[in-house]
Amino acid sequence: MSVTKENVAYIAELARLRFTDPEQERMTDELNMILHYIEKLNEVDTEGVEPLSSIHDQINVLRADVERAPLTNEEALRNAPDRQDRFFKVPKVIG
Repeated sequence: MSVTKENVAYIAELARLRFTDPEQERMTDELNMILHYIEKLNEVDTEGVEPLSSIHDQINVLRADVERAPLTNEEALRNAPDRQDRFFKVPKVIG
């Protein structure tokens, strides 16, 4: 499979991109090099290899949902750089 200048022009149109003729030529060459590189995967012997949807064989690895006591206000504010009463104090971000 190879990419033509027409393919690049079509893809550029879909992506709302504009290329000059030299850029379009360079993009065509680069996409063809990428496809040539990817085609090397066809040389790999995959006979007897099961397809994977993930490299991990673990399924639904989640921690147990254990109820814990919530943080106290003092614990939550312990490392706050600035506070006012029992609240975090942050710089004003809305003008």
